[in-house]
Amino acid sequence: MSPDTSVWISEYPLILASKSKTRKDLLQGAHFAAKIHVPEFDERAFEHSLEAERKTPAERARALACEKARLASLSFPHHYVIGADQILACENTVLHKAQNLNEAKHQIAFLSGKTHQLISAFAIAQDGHILFEDHDTADMTMRVMTETQIDRYCEQAGDAVLNNVGCYALEGLGVHLFERVEGNFFTVLGLPLERMIGFFRREGCLSL
Repeated sequence: MSPDTSVWISEYPLILASKSKTRKDLLQGAHFAAKIHVPEFDERAFEHSLEAERKTPAERARALACEKARLASLSFPHHYVIGADQILACENTVLHKAQNLNEAKHQIAFLSGKTHQLISAFAIAQDGHILFEDHDTADMTMRVMTETQIDRYCEQAGDAVLNNVGCYALEGLGVHLFERVEGNFFTVLGLPLERMIGFFRREGCLSL
């Protein structure tokens, strides 16, 4: 994207504190020219502390998004920094990204025939301070999958199933897993884009 087509008019470039290609593509599709900077911190240990405090899945997602945005903003004075996180909850169980294909198959088998909640949170920070945070939830009903169908899906999707919580990308092959999706498409992809855009518009950062 060339600077001439970007809607971003703030003095300092926008920073995305996420390595997610999907989030990067969403921003680019909306004509945001964002730089990527992923802060280093022990995300799993941080989440374990939230679990110990009995935080709800939504509270965990928001806390993780805030921490990513806050840490990244310390490296970029005066910049707006976006942090994001997504958590999948089903029957009081929180799932994380599968570590291998065998684990992915077990996760899909667990989700088969059930409705789970996909929670997407984001936060915007500047100079170590959270300016805005929000989250949204989508209800995802997976169709009943046989073991053969799960094996076939994982074989065709390959290692891509390890890139997303729940082992699916709804914008791709993962759509075949679902009977019903109730919620915002951007929320499913991991970034409630309209809410984020609303904040930046109120801040006077956009040309549109």
